[in-house]
Amino acid sequence: MAIHRRKSTIWLTAAAAAMAVVAGGAAVVAISSSDGSALADGPDKSLFVDITKVKPNVKKPRQQNNATTGTFTVNCGRNENGHFNPDNFIAQPGVRNGAEHLHDYVGNLSTNADSNNQSLQAAGTTCKNGDKSAYFWPVVRIVDEEAEEAEEAAPPAEQAPPKKDDKAQQDKDKAAKEAAQLECPDVASLLPEDVPDAAQAEIDRELENIEKVTEEAEKKVAATKAQDRDNIIVGPTREKRAAILNRMMLAFSRQGQQAPDLNPAAACAVKDKAQGQQGLDNGGQNSEDAQAEGTEDKKNQNNGEENANNELEGNEGEIQRPAVVDLTFRGSPVGKVTAMPKFLRVLYGDAKAGQNGPKNAKASWTCTGFEDKVLMDKYPICPQGQKVKRVHDFPSCWDGKNIDSANHRDHIVFPDQNGKCKQGFKAVPQLRISLTYNIPLNVQQEGRYLVDSFPEEEHNPLTDHDDFANVMSQKIMNRLVNCVNTGKKCRE
Repeated sequence: MAIHRRKSTIWLTAAAAAMAVVAGGAAVVAISSSDGSALADGPDKSLFVDITKVKPNVKKPRQQNNATTGTFTVNCGRNENGHFNPDNFIAQPGVRNGAEHLHDYVGNLSTNADSNNQSLQAAGTTCKNGDKSAYFWPVVRIVDEEAEEAEEAAPPAEQAPPKKDDKAQQDKDKAAKEAAQLECPDVASLLPEDVPDAAQAEIDRELENIEKVTEEAEKKVAATKAQDRDNIIVGPTREKRAAILNRMMLAFSRQGQQAPDLNPAAACAVKDKAQGQQGLDNGGQNSEDAQAEGTEDKKNQNNGEENANNELEGNEGEIQRPAVVDLTFRGSPVGKVTAMPKFLRVLYGDAKAGQNGPKNAKASWTCTGFEDKVLMDKYPICPQGQKVKRVHDFPSCWDGKNIDSANHRDHIVFPDQNGKCKQGFKAVPQLRISLTYNIPLNVQQEGRYLVDSFPEEEHNPLTDHDDFANVMSQKIMNRLVNCVNTGKKCRE
């Protein structure tokens, strides 16, 4: 069953040409009432197109001889527990209702506006293999009172009751953000692309050991006086990590392979704003302080919060939980990939593409069976028996150092049309999130399904987007890279 049946028939967009969307030519104009809300003028059917009338347009880079063809698929469910909120801790950290539209979450259970590395690491997850990463995207809804008919026509789903964020958890995460933290260099991303099979088990054990040592040290920070942290925490942790890293380097040497220099990853640093200590210089500060292009002022963060039915101003209707959520990491068509660093933030698409222009927008709308045709500024109408599908291919060229950047994009970018990363960047596993929906054919034909958006974007399909924060353990990430680089098809 659907989460909520909309009782009004508001659609924000009229099919009149006051503003042309740069990339797609879909013309929309908002008609406002005296109270400032948009008036209904019927669904804008010009935003919907029959997928069978679209020419194939997906071009895949030609695979070279050293292409990595393996995949690693994580099962994190379909948000059965009803984790929704209108926040975005990557693009708008600390801003409640910063997105002004509802996000669907899988993976990390604590994700909200105040999420930070420490809170994400401490939380539980919906992923069966223990991956604590945060995966989230704007929900799709069916609008109009006729959604009741759509609900009856659609296959039943075991939808959970709506679940609002726990304010106590939000407050706890906000306090954790201000507290002193221990930051340590990532290790998995320093490993070579080719880990000898005979050394793989030992490397995995030592990656697990280094996380245990680090987590034990992190727990001591809050209870230790600032002047004592170097002697009680930082120094001993460096020595323990150095011993583990030395064993890892020996594991390579025993297999006749040149050992990577892991020594720089031994030393950790305390981040404590009250003491003026910045922690590691890895771009992490941007995760908390920087705001993405075109974001709202923090003074507006309490406006427009969702009601008990998870509706927001301008984003109302029946939330459609995906019938299938596929989270798959893939290789590179031109060579091997290296590990993503822990806590790496990655954005796909642009939630404000109508305002910002199409530079960061991505084509993502298609139908099952028609994946060679992907739409950017239109919603697809699928043939009988096929399903609406969103395909999100994330950027996969990392700068080799930073987990974030001021605009949340410069540290990880897309490869060129041939699949090659620009100079100074290295290929990491590319995340593809595929979302498949049971949307009745009549709803598609009537133009009554749409993606949540910022109100001023008026559900423009051009604004489809997705977000990911890597919180995999070093061991899981190493396993992922091994699967991708050796051509295996791993599912966890």
